[in-house]
Amino acid sequence: MPRKRAAGFDSQRELIIKQAAALFACNGFTATTMNEVAQACSLSKASLYHYVSDKNELLVYICEGHIERLCALVDEVAQQTLEPEARLRLLVQRFVEEYADAQNEHRVLTQDVKFLQAKDQKRILSGERKVVDAMAQAMVGVRPELEASRMAKPLTMLLFGMINWMFMWLKPDGGLTHEKMAGVVSDLLFGGMGAVNVDIPGLRKPAVKKKKAVPAG
Repeated sequence: MPRKRAAGFDSQRELIIKQAAALFACNGFTATTMNEVAQACSLSKASLYHYVSDKNELLVYICEGHIERLCALVDEVAQQTLEPEARLRLLVQRFVEEYADAQNEHRVLTQDVKFLQAKDQKRILSGERKVVDAMAQAMVGVRPELEASRMAKPLTMLLFGMINWMFMWLKPDGGLTHEKMAGVVSDLLFGGMGAVNVDIPGLRKPAVKKKKAVPAG
């Protein structure tokens, strides 16, 4: 008979995956050891192997889990009855919000997917294509001529370029939140620089008080 899982097995493994993602994102996949993962989870190395077979399996869980959440996001938006512009704006908003909570997983996906075995890479890249295609089709919904001109995918990749690397510079404790940035990205996408709302609360520089002139003599 197969060994029965202990209560809390799945939640413990999720914690391990989360801690591994943080370590891989900070130190890189190859430089991180299973000993370090075990220590981060307050587990012995033997206990760690009860939940995952090796470091490669951890990488698969991180990348696949992230892509599955993005695909679910795409499916969720697809089920809503929306006008083309509203659909594209909602996709942008949902992606930015998802990345806010998955910065480590996203960094691992972008920098360490090359270390996966070919069969795992193929499956994860297939999920990435689904995500890109959904965004490209949302763009075509707004501008149908993009499909014939074959510009839908290049514009989609430019859009993802704005979204994907936001974690590199956006400070979590700054005046700009991911929620606010989602609106900025959409405004920039639809209207160029002239459409971006620059009057964001908390960001305006305080007015410089002019010194009163001292009367001569």
